[in-house]
Amino acid sequence: MPNDLAVVETVSGMLEAEILRGLLEAAGVRVELSHEAALSAYALGVGRMARVDLMVRLDQEDIARRVLEEYRSGTLDRPDSPGPLPED
Repeated sequence: MPNDLAVVETVSGMLEAEILRGLLEAAGVRVELSHEAALSAYALGVGRMARVDLMVRLDQEDIARRVLEEYRSGTLDRPDSPGPLPED
C-alpha cells in the first residue's frame, strides 16, 4: 500500500531528525517523524523520549536509504558542490 511507512533511521533528538528530514525532502522524499508532538512539548528528551524515527513511504524507502548512506559516507552528490575537497 502506498501509505505504509518504513523506518529508515532512528536518531537521538529532534535537531538531527530535522536535519535529516530536510536532506531527504530536498531529494524528493516525504518524511514523517515519530514522537514529533511529544518532543515538541519538551526542550530536552531523555532515554526513549529522545529517540526519533524517520519514516518514509515504502515506495521511497530505497531512495531514502541511498541518500542517508551517501550523506553518512560523505559522498552525497550536490549540484552546487565544486567537487571533493583536496586532501592534505
